[in-house]
Amino acid sequence: MSSSVGTETRLDLFLTGPLFFDIVFTGLPSAPKPGTEIWADGMGSLPGGIANLAVAASRLGLNTGLAAGFGDDAYGAWAWSLLAEQENINLGRSRRFRNWHSAVTVSLSWLGDRSLITHGHPIPVSQRELIGSPPAARAVFGELVRPDGEEPWWKDYGAGDTLVFADVGWDPSEVWDPAVLSDLHLCHAFLPNHVEAMAYTRTDSANAALRRLSDQVPLAVVTRGPDGAIAADASTGETASVPGLRVNALDSTGAGDVFAAAMVVGTLEQWPLEQRLLFASLSSALAVQHFGGSLAAPGWGDIVDWWTAAKATASRSAEDADVARRYGFLDDVLPDRARNAVRRAEATFGLLTEVEAFS
Repeated sequence: MSSSVGTETRLDLFLTGPLFFDIVFTGLPSAPKPGTEIWADGMGSLPGGIANLAVAASRLGLNTGLAAGFGDDAYGAWAWSLLAEQENINLGRSRRFRNWHSAVTVSLSWLGDRSLITHGHPIPVSQRELIGSPPAARAVFGELVRPDGEEPWWKDYGAGDTLVFADVGWDPSEVWDPAVLSDLHLCHAFLPNHVEAMAYTRTDSANAALRRLSDQVPLAVVTRGPDGAIAADASTGETASVPGLRVNALDSTGAGDVFAAAMVVGTLEQWPLEQRLLFASLSSALAVQHFGGSLAAPGWGDIVDWWTAAKATASRSAEDADVARRYGFLDDVLPDRARNAVRRAEATFGLLTEVEAFS
């Protein structure tokens, strides 16, 4: 998907953000209580934070560049090797910082949701200093606002042909200031979840929030978790609503990032809006069936496997037949990607030599 611009290879997607070393516990019988010990059914360890989106995009074939700060500890060295060698992510604008340790997040998953415990420190330089001169890219993904008040880095792309995909984090103050959306007109796409969308637009339904957002940004997408997603694309005049896929969700960490990466893929490929939403919903549904955000992200090989099984079971029930009908477009999409297709990796912290052997 890449092309050369000057002496630099143009990226399909460029992104930046904080990187974490994630330790994920799944299948907890209940929430932890003081003075007690509980056992988890599963555990994984993997790069998290911005790595969730970067890995998901790279596995779907996007030439992905990441600017992130890496610690000089074992976690940082392992994450760098894994992302660069195993996941083929361009770390040309990432940096290792001496005497700075990796941020760590522990994710506790039970009853279909999760709680996070995190420790870390801001990287020693600003985001703009880390990025330097922004690389040529077909698309970038960034937050609408920076928690430190710094001007969003993606504004450096100005009015060029780079598509800006924007997201917004949870507001811990729960003020949900509508001014946060003031830069939406500079973006191509906005992908909040339904809670965020309704809160920022002061509406009482996901559909009402979508209508409000579609007046401010060409491509507005509102995700609804297991209930699917809705979207409006003013650049094509399309609207779409798709249901979620019924799956046994093990860990929802990174599901939104996988959805976003798949939407970038479909948009760059100029697929119809409904197909983009279906593909993104499928990608996130495949991710939540495994623990760990980044390394649970599906590659084209996992999508080929799912589609092969879906067609084989289409005659079992009306619901299975409907799924096969809705995803019939994959027959046209997959043949060019099935050969040497990437599949997800096991979420286990290992030796650097194991990463080298894998690559």
